[in-house]
Amino acid sequence: MECATLPLVLVLAPALLWTQTAAHLGRNPWALVPDLSAAVRRVDPRFLSVTIDASLAAEEKFMSLLSSTKLRTLAKALSPSFLRFGGTRQDFMVFTPQGVPADASCDRLQLPSGLEDQLKKDWTQQQLTLMKEDLQGKYRTVQYTEYTVDLLHSFTNCSGMDLIFGLNALLRTANNTWNSSNAASLLQYCESRRYQMSWELGNEPNSYEKKAGIRVDGNQLGRDFTRLREMMSRSKCYRHARLLGPDVGQPRDHRVDLLEGFLQTGAEAVDACTWHHYYVNGRDTSLEDFIDPEILDTLAFKTKEVLEKVKLVSPGKPVWLGETSSAYGGGAAGLSDTFAAGFMWLDKLGLAARLGLDVVMRQVFIGSGSYHLVDENLDPLPDYWLSVLYKRLVGPEVLNVDLVGGAERRRVRLYLHCSSRERYRSGAVTLIGMNLGEQPARLSLPARLAGGSVEAFVLQADRPGEAGLDSRCVRLNGDVIKMQDDETLPEMKGTLLPPAKHLQLPAFCLAFFILTDAAAPACM
Repeated sequence: MECATLPLVLVLAPALLWTQTAAHLGRNPWALVPDLSAAVRRVDPRFLSVTIDASLAAEEKFMSLLSSTKLRTLAKALSPSFLRFGGTRQDFMVFTPQGVPADASCDRLQLPSGLEDQLKKDWTQQQLTLMKEDLQGKYRTVQYTEYTVDLLHSFTNCSGMDLIFGLNALLRTANNTWNSSNAASLLQYCESRRYQMSWELGNEPNSYEKKAGIRVDGNQLGRDFTRLREMMSRSKCYRHARLLGPDVGQPRDHRVDLLEGFLQTGAEAVDACTWHHYYVNGRDTSLEDFIDPEILDTLAFKTKEVLEKVKLVSPGKPVWLGETSSAYGGGAAGLSDTFAAGFMWLDKLGLAARLGLDVVMRQVFIGSGSYHLVDENLDPLPDYWLSVLYKRLVGPEVLNVDLVGGAERRRVRLYLHCSSRERYRSGAVTLIGMNLGEQPARLSLPARLAGGSVEAFVLQADRPGEAGLDSRCVRLNGDVIKMQDDETLPEMKGTLLPPAKHLQLPAFCLAFFILTDAAAPACM
């Protein structure tokens, strides 16, 4: 993946990020008002998590891609995290054991380069087949063996991730209860291998009628989960494992009733209530949608509705975004896989943490569609690098921050966390910022923060202005980010800035600013 040559005027010098004067920074500064006294909440250390869509196993040979050295290198940089294996096709998958487990140990399982190249080539054609099925809404039954399970567990275990496996909920009995026999066979196999993992049952049950002509109401769904929990409780390996669900789509019509019904009969069975969110339809969206603050704000409305429903029936129950990305329908080609997608992704991470969601699972790490973090050639896309920086720089403690004054305030979006304790000393804070506008934004810091050093990580597309937002390359402080080789990620260093009073967000940028001398009581 090659990047265009960047005009020299876009390369960022420290003076353009942090300055004592207002010259060239815009006429309307914003005043930053942080509360460093106490954290408003704390998210799971695996807050930013990822998914692998079950479509990868529609032909089991493609699961071999998880043996790629390069892919495992990319996955390790996102740990700690959950990795959810699920999606539409999980409800059409049947475990068909062959009695031949794979030797999937971390040191022995490697994908030969010739086979990797052939699989990547074949995957391009496979995606067309999967897309056709999605458009027609006709899904075939897929049989998978121990090979799929072994590779998934190996991939997550060797990458420092925790596997969440999605079970088929469309296996129904004559009276429309869940037929648990196939799941029992899978659990028995996984227990025999001593695989530590979590479980889900079904994907977007609100769409079962459309996908398979089967309607399952919320009360029945809750009873199905209770049945699965009972099965897990009889297992030495899984009696204390996580069960997550119901992975319902964002609230709308039948989906609200389904969630309410599920909570009444199944809330006690699950460790966290999961739901899915996408902003727009991938088939008719536009670049303007990806940087529209009104569209970004819709996440808050949906999240608050789900949190209220859960709190009413099961107070204290954690709520996760079990699957999420920019655009549903596989993403928006030329948008969901470009720098533009970062605005939706980073804002979702900031807003979800502030509102009260404990985990956010990004669709997808690798798989079909256009919203992946890693492309068909196993090259990382802009949102991958954004996710790695988030993992490295942002801690789990969420702080309050307000923005006062300035024009077009909604186009400058800020979030504040304690910094990662693994990289920064106690008391440091990470300011997450994005500028959705075409003019730079100047942030005025309070006096107690203006005297300290700052480490800046500013992400921009490789071409200036709105026209460059469809780039699949990203620059960090002016330099293109790319892997050194299949086993080595770049250092991704920040730029150390001198003490000053103002901080700048360039046009159409995503940024992390580490205020290393903040001495925030909340982060001590």
